[in-house]
Amino acid sequence: MSDNESEVRQFIVARDDDGVRLDRWFKRHLPQIGFATISRWARTGQVRVDGKRAKPEDRLESGQQIRVPPGGAAPHRAAKQRVPLTEEELDQADAMLLHRDRAAIVLNKPPGLATQGGTGTNVHIDRLLDAYVNSERDPRPRLVHRLDKDTSGVLLTAATPGSAAFFSKRFSGRSAKKIYWALVVGVPDIAAGTIDLPLAKQPGTGGEKMMPDEEGQPAKTRYRVVDRAGNRAAWVELEPLTGRTHQLRVHLAAIGHPIVGDGKYGGQTAFLTGSISRKMHLHARRLIIDHPDGVPLDVTASLPEHFAASMEQLGFDEAMSDAEPETGPPPLTREDKKQAAKRHAKDVRKARRGERRTRTTSASRAKSGGKSAGGKPGGAKSGKAGPKGNQRGKPRGAGPAGKGPARKGPASKGSGKGRK
Repeated sequence: MSDNESEVRQFIVARDDDGVRLDRWFKRHLPQIGFATISRWARTGQVRVDGKRAKPEDRLESGQQIRVPPGGAAPHRAAKQRVPLTEEELDQADAMLLHRDRAAIVLNKPPGLATQGGTGTNVHIDRLLDAYVNSERDPRPRLVHRLDKDTSGVLLTAATPGSAAFFSKRFSGRSAKKIYWALVVGVPDIAAGTIDLPLAKQPGTGGEKMMPDEEGQPAKTRYRVVDRAGNRAAWVELEPLTGRTHQLRVHLAAIGHPIVGDGKYGGQTAFLTGSISRKMHLHARRLIIDHPDGVPLDVTASLPEHFAASMEQLGFDEAMSDAEPETGPPPLTREDKKQAAKRHAKDVRKARRGERRTRTTSASRAKSGGKSAGGKPGGAKSGKAGPKGNQRGKPRGAGPAGKGPARKGPASKGSGKGRK
């Protein structure tokens, strides 16, 4: 146990941690302390917030003071040593930087660079994030979304754990607006529209390839043809309304216009003859997303060299598009759809109850009007008494008025006591 861990510690909740649960705060700042220890401290009153007892699920507010008792650290595992970045990697990280503030670090990812590492992939965005850490006290930036290895453009990373949670919610809630540029083979017959085509993993590919599947996950993409090079190729803007793996690539290939250079989904037809690059021509051009400080973040990334060269050769002018995302509400999430279905079912039940009440009231009035006297058919039919003959008459099988079987007779129904 270090000297620091042998004493009571006091922490001030930062603005970035406003609204976070107490147990999540520990996971962010004191990950060596397990949840069981936090729960025990909470039960015994050893961990306190502003001098008061606190529960693991309590939400914190910026400026509050957290008292952490001594100890609680689990045995440390040998930390995995990070390989220092080379000068070349540091220069690459610096060249990618588009925007940086206290919450966000936005990069222009080059094509061919993976977002995360894997077997045989040692250089990737996640590794290069070490270049943006100024001191040991600074948290390491975190990825909050992905781009395919061969896709270039805007990639947002979070500078702190709190901003990572904030941005992740915007991506999962579909409130982030993303605009892509792509060059496609041929020209779509419809100049603008929405591709609504569910997607699923293609069997036998280990999840590396997707395919259209009516029973797959919902996937929607808005598109607009900006310009065309005869019938050879077209420049399109794309706005994914959902975030499925390889969504844009599969959707464009499915309508018969694969992205130029995307041999995985377009095969040999995805490559144009002549001097057009064989690299993939898909670029995340613009990102608009809410920011923790209140002013939305709006970032645009310039085209990579091969994409810009192809645009020039095909006669496309970048000024023809400002990559403005379409306005309108985001698509409903699965939870939104459930709640909407519940509300609809509730409205239907209310409407049916109202219909039943109306029918019951109308039927009761009809029965009452049909049995009463005063010149109406019911009164004439009884033929026994004056205006109150129906109430006092004794239909066949009836006993004394108001008793026994009389309640089941017409007189009882006319009085309104026999309503169902």
